[in-house]
Amino acid sequence: MNKILKGPFHNLRRIVAKLWLLAHRKVEVIGVTGSYGKTNVTAAIFTVLAEKFKVLSTDLNLDTRYNIPITVLKLSDHQKLVLEYGVDRPGEMDYHLFVAKPKIAVITGITPVHADSHHLGSLENIIKEKSKLAAAVPGSGWVIVNWDDHLARQIADVARGKVIFYGRNRYHCQFWAFHIKTSFKGTSFKLHFRGTGHVVKLPLIGRHHVYTALAAATIGTLSGLRWREIASGISKIVPLDGRGNIEPGPKESAILNDSRRANPASAVAGLQTLADLPAKRKIAVLGEMRELGKYEEEGHRSVGRKAAETKPDYLLCVGGPTKYIADEARRGMKKERIIFVKDVFEAAGALSGILRKGDLWYLKGSLLAHLERIPLILEGKDVEPDEIASQRYEVYQ
Repeated sequence: MNKILKGPFHNLRRIVAKLWLLAHRKVEVIGVTGSYGKTNVTAAIFTVLAEKFKVLSTDLNLDTRYNIPITVLKLSDHQKLVLEYGVDRPGEMDYHLFVAKPKIAVITGITPVHADSHHLGSLENIIKEKSKLAAAVPGSGWVIVNWDDHLARQIADVARGKVIFYGRNRYHCQFWAFHIKTSFKGTSFKLHFRGTGHVVKLPLIGRHHVYTALAAATIGTLSGLRWREIASGISKIVPLDGRGNIEPGPKESAILNDSRRANPASAVAGLQTLADLPAKRKIAVLGEMRELGKYEEEGHRSVGRKAAETKPDYLLCVGGPTKYIADEARRGMKKERIIFVKDVFEAAGALSGILRKGDLWYLKGSLLAHLERIPLILEGKDVEPDEIASQRYEVYQ
């Protein structure tokens, strides 16, 4: 399409989508936002609600700017519409809310993603922009907030709707988890709400995914699902590629592939997952986390402190800012077990001399860090600089 026509075409599509949603007044809109976890939470809510309702959800491969109107225009006789409200620039949430305002909003957590000058610019602006979703929920609606994230709790203050907290604090959360266990089969825990406890078995790996299940269970409960329906839905949640799934690696190793996105909170959670899983040896391969702005050094150092705490057998830091990860990791790890390299090719070279049969390695970095190339290089495959990223994210215009 001609570049001159793209803007007017998309604006027209947004107007049509708004009118199309108004024509489907019976559908309930559920919106999900946050700096991390929102894609998994959106998918989990869809899977749980599908146990009882006809549900439409955001396409995980759609670019943030276009996903909401395109998804809305797919509405037919659906009863529930689950939308991921991704924002990275001031005013973008208003742009989304013009098309669709939710009856229920979920706030997964806040960390300094898109805090650089080209995007939202600061942590305060991130909170301000994402708060707009909670503020858009009517008084008769619900705002579901991760209590364990202190910045997400700030967003609850702007809510007009009723607020429900989920997390691990039994005194402040209406839905809370305890007795958490992680294995290669997934994560199990006991979920407590309304005075009762239920054992939950979740196919996603990592204790941080307890929050994914808690958010989905909360929405399921508000939507009138029985516990057996909620449990059935949670058991069907599928791990998303590049977001913490297990893959076979070179030399009969295993990869905990979390390379699609990275921020301080998710990287810390991933290192904990690596520590929780059984393996002969554990290797953390960490790429840079971009778009952190003035939080770049501290964000990377926070991940380094977690590495020092969890002590993988080897820590491989890939790219400039990861020097801060390495610096902090030296406080708890042997210096010879920490390797700093400049790019994925050097990383593959270092790993080729380290990897052994039975090793488990964690792969984590921002999209543009391209850590997904490392296994391909180790397997002797040709890697084109622009090819892989284009396969991982589509832009619909």
